[in-house]
Amino acid sequence: MNKRKTLKPEGNRRLAFIFFKSYCIYYSKRSVDGWLYRTRNFRHKHRTFPQAQHVFRSSLVPVAATTGWYFHNFFKLLNLEIMEQTNTPAWTVASEVELIYKSKVKASERPAIRSSRDCYQLFINQWDDNKLDFVEQFKVALLNRANQVLGIYEVSTGGVSGTIADPKLIFVAALKANACGILLCHCHPSGNLAPSKADIRLTEKIVAAGRFLDINILDHIILSREGYLSFADEGLL
Repeated sequence: MNKRKTLKPEGNRRLAFIFFKSYCIYYSKRSVDGWLYRTRNFRHKHRTFPQAQHVFRSSLVPVAATTGWYFHNFFKLLNLEIMEQTNTPAWTVASEVELIYKSKVKASERPAIRSSRDCYQLFINQWDDNKLDFVEQFKVALLNRANQVLGIYEVSTGGVSGTIADPKLIFVAALKANACGILLCHCHPSGNLAPSKADIRLTEKIVAAGRFLDINILDHIILSREGYLSFADEGLL
């Protein structure tokens, strides 16, 4: 299994241990030097005790050496433990994905779709009036099992003669809302309601993908300011 070293908070903790280790060694040495310095002064002041420096040196130096040995091995074990923690498998480092859908509309207040006329009224009321005759837009309505509208999702905004609708984005929205049905809709700024070959191919592609996910494509509406065309009514689904 491939493993890799990751510099997480453990790396910062290891750096802190190194600084603390250096701090302890420095002050342990400094304390020994202080004892020896005071021993020299004691010897100069009290020359009747020439063995004082030897006594203090022989008693303090082994203690400092033993303390340094314990510190060295203690931090060595800590560093080893940190290295074992950071050598985690690469597959354990992954982001969690969570899907949440929250509706602000009560179930009893959701509009129900019964016909293509209902589809047209739903979309025309939600469409941006400033863009209806200006550029093409593609939107979808997400329905539950009772054909009640869960929400409307704007897939894309294009130019005067076309727009790109990515089926992946459509089904991402449908799966996130846990929808059972989808209504497709796009506008023709020219006012010509006849579907193009690209419109028919895209509809067939989305219908085929919906069968695998058990999500029904109920209709595809082409709308303009003066009317609409329903793929379901025309037998194009």
